[in-house]
Amino acid sequence: MADLALARKVLQTEAAAILALVPRLDGRFDRAVDLLHDCQGRVILTGMGKSGIICRKIAATLTSTGTPAFFLHPAEAIHGDLGAIRSDDVVVALSYSGETGEILRLLETIRRLGAKLITITGSPASTLAQAADVDLDCSVTEEACPLNLVPTASTTAALAIGDALAMTLLVQKGFKEEDFANLHPGGTLGKRLMQVESLMHAGAECPAVMADTCLADVMAEMSAKGFGMTCVVDADMRLLGIITDGDLRRHMPRAVTFLGLSAADVMTKDPISIWPKTLAAEALNIMEQRKITSIVVVDKETGRVAGVVHLHDLWRTQMF
Repeated sequence: MADLALARKVLQTEAAAILALVPRLDGRFDRAVDLLHDCQGRVILTGMGKSGIICRKIAATLTSTGTPAFFLHPAEAIHGDLGAIRSDDVVVALSYSGETGEILRLLETIRRLGAKLITITGSPASTLAQAADVDLDCSVTEEACPLNLVPTASTTAALAIGDALAMTLLVQKGFKEEDFANLHPGGTLGKRLMQVESLMHAGAECPAVMADTCLADVMAEMSAKGFGMTCVVDADMRLLGIITDGDLRRHMPRAVTFLGLSAADVMTKDPISIWPKTLAAEALNIMEQRKITSIVVVDKETGRVAGVVHLHDLWRTQMF
């Protein structure tokens, strides 16, 4: 049977390690964020063993939020990969002891090239911390390991510091949802943050009639395109209104003159519309709130109809 008391103690120890970092955030953290923000090259993460695994995750988080970053294995670096470091890079080195030999051997090259160095250590007095432009203290009072040997709370704390750096940098850079969407075209997040211009039905697939189109032709266009609606446009494809199945039903009691009416006679003027850059999640919210199944996409600059998005197109983006 699992030792639930021990499992709970592990989680409590790691949570306490993260909370202990909060009062340590000061001007050094600000300086580290500034170095990353001003970096003209790449951010290079380096660390040995489990610290290296944490570095890979931090590098991935930075890259996914608009800061080019990659992991450099320190042992491989001293055997030929040092050429990856350039003078305009920022190196982020993670070593809890601050005395990891493979990383210390990188210091001479980093300093010779003039690259900036941020370290994340558990010992501000260590060789690595003292050589850094900025050292961030991730020390813990104890590991979550019952033997106090396996890096657990310390790696959790280092990862939390990395996340704090990445998220603070994200805000400072003005990174937005649409930027995230551009970097994450696949998966659930990518689908939800997709822009409607990549989902809309445009060109020949977009239902559209002129204002003077007779209702017989309007219904033919609506049936052919299958959206239960059609845009009403002028000669330059600027949106004048829309006609839905509901609009047709409301005018059917005028049976004697119904088929003699034109699109302009039955259309709804000033319909709800969105821009091509509108996020899929936002468009879905608008349509669900307004209880509509299709929405017109209009070019923001020209007012011309760019396409139509159906509710099913947006639902499908939530299913991956």
